[in-house]
Amino acid sequence: MFQVGQVYPPADHEDRIERYRENAELISCSKYMIRQIAQLLETEEHRFIYTNYAGLICKKSADLLFGESPIYSAGEDSSTEQKALERIVKDNALGTVNYEMAYGNAYRGDSFYKVKWAQEYRGALSETLDPYRAVIEAQNAAYVFPETIPGNEKKIAAYHIAVPVKVTEGNSVKWELFVETHRPGELTTAKYAMTAQSTKDGEVISWNITEEIEAPSAPIETGVPLPLVVHVPNFALDTSWHGVDDITENRALLREINHRLTQISNILDKHADPILAVPTGVLEDGPDGVPQQKAAYAKVFEIVGKDDVIPQYVTWDGQLESAFKELDKLIDALLTVSELPPVALGKENAGTSGATGLAVKYRMGPLLSKTTRKRQYFDKALVEVLFIAQLLEHAQSREELGYTPTKPHIIFKDGLPTDAREMAEIAQIRTGGKATMAVSDAIKLLDGGNDEQAAQAIARIDGDESRTGGTVDSSLFNDLDESAA
Repeated sequence: MFQVGQVYPPADHEDRIERYRENAELISCSKYMIRQIAQLLETEEHRFIYTNYAGLICKKSADLLFGESPIYSAGEDSSTEQKALERIVKDNALGTVNYEMAYGNAYRGDSFYKVKWAQEYRGALSETLDPYRAVIEAQNAAYVFPETIPGNEKKIAAYHIAVPVKVTEGNSVKWELFVETHRPGELTTAKYAMTAQSTKDGEVISWNITEEIEAPSAPIETGVPLPLVVHVPNFALDTSWHGVDDITENRALLREINHRLTQISNILDKHADPILAVPTGVLEDGPDGVPQQKAAYAKVFEIVGKDDVIPQYVTWDGQLESAFKELDKLIDALLTVSELPPVALGKENAGTSGATGLAVKYRMGPLLSKTTRKRQYFDKALVEVLFIAQLLEHAQSREELGYTPTKPHIIFKDGLPTDAREMAEIAQIRTGGKATMAVSDAIKLLDGGNDEQAAQAIARIDGDESRTGGTVDSSLFNDLDESAA
């Protein structure tokens, strides 16, 4: 895929990488993107209004997928397999990595996990302070070039990771291309020299490969019968490995919404200081020949007949009512296509009208379905990534690990806030009214604190009940009955 005389990125991947770049500019409100759209709409750049609905669509998907960390299970809580799994998840801050990948996946359509045996600071510290471990990280999708099996565009046989690096030597600048090729059980590396071919907004976007600096190395055995790179599509078709993002199909709507907002703003700005129309004769020439208003001091106009012109400001509503209606329709269409119900944005009785958690969940149906669709891809990928990390530990570690590599079971949360009262009522029904929480646990949950502070609070509560008669010894009633008899 990478040889002297060829172009980087390869021609077959140019459209994909350009889509990544354009969508990234949309969600980051890039000044270059705003300048281009303003020119397209023939609007001054500083007057263009851009609302980041694209970023909102991506954030909501990530929030429901990984706003709450999933539960990773590899057996009993006390098992060595479970402890090893929890250690790998914690050491790699996998919750943060997952969230960032879900956000990027929504606008790119593709994400890639990469597993490697390395030090966290890549050799800057001694191995005693920074030991080697299985590192799980997000790989920039623009630098990954999958190679599929002939005849099956869904099955990836190898992952080529090709990263362009700018090297400065004195006053000269040159480019080098570092290539890693991951196949099941092995990886190879190579390095090439390149020259810049074309730029966009001051950034080099394509190069010519001019020289082979380091020939492809001999295969390096990883000890893992799988590639160390795992692909996660946002949503995929059955004809290609390429993922489908959430932004590209909405570009026209996003552009039109921002155009409407900009035009409405222009109309309001133009008529913020309107011209005043007055009847003939109100103005007269002053000593210098400049027309002056007679009523400038009296602040009053005399109207004689009903047909006389009444002073008024000259304004034009620019069909603002129609413009606002169109804007509402455009936003509604965007949210519908994006499967983003208004309740997810805090609208339509979201928590202020006594709506139960179940009612809110039903109204969130489209977004939950979208999240479930994405979750299937992440579930498959995370199971594979964590299994690869365990296999890599066993293959590369010099220590006795004492656990068996296991494919974990992952329990995802829906990301919705829970209705505590509703859950308590359900528990009460299911248990026949029996207590489902200890008093000490309830105090810690509501007031915070530890076991000792909860015990002190319970002791004070018991003391108050005894003092006020809330707790009465049943033997007193027995004594009263005997005396009465």
